[in-house]
Amino acid sequence: MMVVAVIGAGTMGHGIAQIAAMAGYQTILTDADADVLEPALQRIRANLAGGVRRGKVKPAAAEEAVARIVLRDRIEETVAGADLVVEAVIEDLEVKRDLFARLARSSPNDATLATNTSSLSVARIAAAVPDPGRVVGMHFFNPVHIMKLVEVVRHDRVAEGHVERVLAVARAMGKEPIQVKDSPGFASSRLGVVLGLEAMRMVEQGVAAPQDIDKALELGYGHPMGPLEVSDLVGLDVRLAIAEHLHSELGDPHYAPPSILRDKVAAGELGKKSGKGFYEWPKKTS
Repeated sequence: MMVVAVIGAGTMGHGIAQIAAMAGYQTILTDADADVLEPALQRIRANLAGGVRRGKVKPAAAEEAVARIVLRDRIEETVAGADLVVEAVIEDLEVKRDLFARLARSSPNDATLATNTSSLSVARIAAAVPDPGRVVGMHFFNPVHIMKLVEVVRHDRVAEGHVERVLAVARAMGKEPIQVKDSPGFASSRLGVVLGLEAMRMVEQGVAAPQDIDKALELGYGHPMGPLEVSDLVGLDVRLAIAEHLHSELGDPHYAPPSILRDKVAAGELGKKSGKGFYEWPKKTS
């Protein structure tokens, strides 16, 4: 049985661990903060319970998936026997580079090292590893257990066998992978950020209320969710960081974050995770 190690048990990491376990893989989940591991497992259980209630997941399959997940509090133990390691930590290049250097030392030499980055250079992350060919971009979307897309990002030095492994795992997880070249924002973030930032500028200029802007895209263009609601789900702090990165890398003015986004982040209005962004969100209950 393939072993999948997930580094980071936050919003993306716990979702990746869930779908890996549901795909039948032995799954090991870790985080720098060991205190978040058990709550992450509880969130996985809650997601699976919701799937059972909706008739999407069989009760036995949910129980088997949870049984495949092991929590570890040390990275070295987490990745020691892994075939695929998926990193889902903060979107910071130096943090990721330091982590990948550590993963390369602790994992088997033939293990694939995948990064869930949504906009950072995969090649720069891979350069921290003695064998950069092992590193592949594997960009999941939130909520991971629902969204079908996985963006597989290829850099110039990637080994084909590791790309094929990631594609096969993504399909086994029930996802639809696309392959993109390693470039700022890849395909999804470049498109999504432009749409989201323009929607924010429209709110800022008083063109329409957030719910009406979102409804325009949903009903007029068939989008399942409007760009402002998506931004709230992603996290406005995350969206700001991606926009700043793309503006720095590409220089195009349409990536410049509008004042309304900077102001909301400064005020702690980060979207769903804080209870308020462009929308009001129900507070999480324990």
